[in-house]
Amino acid sequence: MQIKPRQNLLEVWQAVARHSFDDGEWDWGEWGGRSSVADAERLLCLLYPATEIEPFRLDDPDTTELDVERALRHAGDSSEIPTNLVEILADFMGKHRGEESPTFAGGYYFAAEDPKHELSEEQRELGVVDSYSMSITLCLATLGFLKVYRGKTQRASTLARIDQLREETSARLTAAMVSLLRSFTVNVVDIASDQGQALARLLGRGRLSDRQVLQRFQDRFKSLRALITESVTLGLDTDVTDQLRNENRLFECGWAWSLVKGAPEVELEPKTAEDVGKQPQGVARAVPYLYFTVVALDGIPDLSSERTLVLGLLNAEQQKLADALRLRWEITQQYWSAIARFDGGTWPLEEIPWRTTLQQLESEYFSLSVASILVHDLVRRRATDDDLTRTVAVMERLAERGRITSSTTRDDPAIGLHNPGVTLPLLGSEELGPAMKWTMGDFSAQLLKRTIQLCALSRNIGSQDRLLRLAEDILDHLWQRRVSEGEGVGLWDNVHAVYPESPVRQGPLSWSITERVTECMVAAHALYAQDPIRSTDVSGLAQATLSEAAHLFGKEQMQQPAPAPKSPQGEEIKGIEADLRRARLLVDKQPGTAHALALGVLIRLDTLARARGTGRGV
Repeated sequence: MQIKPRQNLLEVWQAVARHSFDDGEWDWGEWGGRSSVADAERLLCLLYPATEIEPFRLDDPDTTELDVERALRHAGDSSEIPTNLVEILADFMGKHRGEESPTFAGGYYFAAEDPKHELSEEQRELGVVDSYSMSITLCLATLGFLKVYRGKTQRASTLARIDQLREETSARLTAAMVSLLRSFTVNVVDIASDQGQALARLLGRGRLSDRQVLQRFQDRFKSLRALITESVTLGLDTDVTDQLRNENRLFECGWAWSLVKGAPEVELEPKTAEDVGKQPQGVARAVPYLYFTVVALDGIPDLSSERTLVLGLLNAEQQKLADALRLRWEITQQYWSAIARFDGGTWPLEEIPWRTTLQQLESEYFSLSVASILVHDLVRRRATDDDLTRTVAVMERLAERGRITSSTTRDDPAIGLHNPGVTLPLLGSEELGPAMKWTMGDFSAQLLKRTIQLCALSRNIGSQDRLLRLAEDILDHLWQRRVSEGEGVGLWDNVHAVYPESPVRQGPLSWSITERVTECMVAAHALYAQDPIRSTDVSGLAQATLSEAAHLFGKEQMQQPAPAPKSPQGEEIKGIEADLRRARLLVDKQPGTAHALALGVLIRLDTLARARGTGRGV
C-alpha cells in the first residue's frame, strides 16, 4: 500500500478515540494504570502527531481542521478536545506518581522468565528505560501543547488546571532525564574473558586474531575512550574510568534496562530535588542492552529539537541534564556505528543475525537494533552513498529474513520475531524476586520506522526508490495486522491475520506497536515535507528546455503585434508568461516540474505558430 501519512494517521486517531472515549469521557480500561510505558504510548498516539504535524494541531480550537475533528469526534468537538486532553494528561501524571516522586513502572510489560512464578509487586513497580525515554517525549509534547493552549482559553478553572499540570509535567520530565542518566553504563572487559572473546569473534569474524582485533579496536576507539574517561559529567564509577584507561581492554557503552545498581544520585538544586523526590536505588547490572540503548537514543533528540528550543520548554537545570544526555547520545552513536562498520570489507552488521556479547543471544532483532543506531549516526554525520547503499541492503535482508517480504515455511522460526517476540533476561531483577524478562514484538514497526528515516536521509534516487518500495511492503504487512473485530478495531496487534500458524495473541492491545506505527507516519510526513531529490540529468534537460522556451517566446513577442489585453490571444500570452515564471522558480528545486512547464510552453508556442501557418522549423 502507498504511504499516505495524513490518511493513515486519521484512521489511527479515529480508532484510538473510538476505543478510549466512552460518551466523551476517557476510559483507561482494565489495563490502564498498570504500566506507565503502555499508558504513555497510548497518549503519544494522539499527542505526538498533534505536536509534530501542523495540520494535526489540537492546541488551538480555531485552527483545528475538519477531517481531524471528524476523526476525533468521540473525544468531543474542537473546543472540547484540548480541555479533555488536559484532564487526561493530569490523570496520567497522578496515576504514575508515588508519594515522593514520579514513577516509571514497567508493570505488565515485565514477565517472569519461569512462567510458573509470579513477579512481586516491587518488581512490577521497577522503572524501565522505555518509560524514561517515552516520558521525555510525552512531557515535552505536553509542555508544548499547554504553552500554546494556555493562550487560547479564558476559563479560570482551566488556566489553573493547566498551571498545575505544567508543574507536574516538568517534574516528571526532570525525573525521567535523571533516571536516563543513571541508567547509562560502560562495561569494560578483558579480551580473554568470555564476553571479551564474544566481542572479539564478532569483530574479527574468524579472520582476525585476538591481537589484531585488539589493535584495531585501540586505533578505532582511542579518541572515544579518552572522551569517556575525561568527561566528568558522565558520572562513571572511578573503577570504570581507571579500567577504560587500560587500552588492552575492550568496552561497550549504552543503556541498561533500568537504573544501574550503585549508580550515584544526580545532584540537583534544592527546589528541583524536592519536586523530583527521592532518587530510587538501582537494581540493573551495569551491562548495556542494544534494545534499551535504541529506545534511549530515540527519546534524547527531542530535548534539542527545534520545537523544544523555539518554545523554550526546558528550564536552566533541565538544559544541563539535556547536555549531559546529549554527550552520552553522541558517544553511544559513535561507538555502535563504528562497531557495526568495524571492517570496511564486510561489516559485522552485514553478517545477520547479530549475536550479543554478554548473553550470547542471536536474533535478527539485534541486527535491526544495531542498524537503528547506525541510522541515527548516518543522519547525524550526513551519510556517504556507500554507507547508505550498504545499509539499504541490510534493511532489505532483514525484511526478507523476518518473513515480511518473503513467504513463510512450515514451522518457520522467523514467525517468533513477531509472536511471541524476542525476549531479554533482565539481569539484576532476580535480587528482588523471580528473574524477569522483557519481550519485544515490534520488529516490523521498528523496521518500517528505520526504513522511512533512511528514505528521508537518502539523496540518491535509486536508493530512495528501493527504500520507498520496501517501506510500502512493510506498511502493507503491518496494516493487515490491525484488529478487525471486537475490542480495539483498527488498532494493533493481530499477528494471526498475517501468520495464521502463529498462536493467537492474548492480553491487552499492543500500544507499543500502535505508537510505533504512529511514529512511522510522523516520519513519513517529514519525508514528504522535504524537497524531492534533484536529478542532475533532469536539471540539465530542464535548463535547456526552459532556455529554448524563453527564447522562442521572446521571438514570438518580437515578430507579432501585441494582442488586445482581453482577447483570447492576449490571455494565452499571459498564461505562457506565468508558466515561464513558475518554471524559472522551480528549476533548481523541482527540475522535473520545471521541465514539464517549459514543454507546455513550447507546445503552446508551436500551436500559435501553426495557427498562423508559420510552423517552427518549416
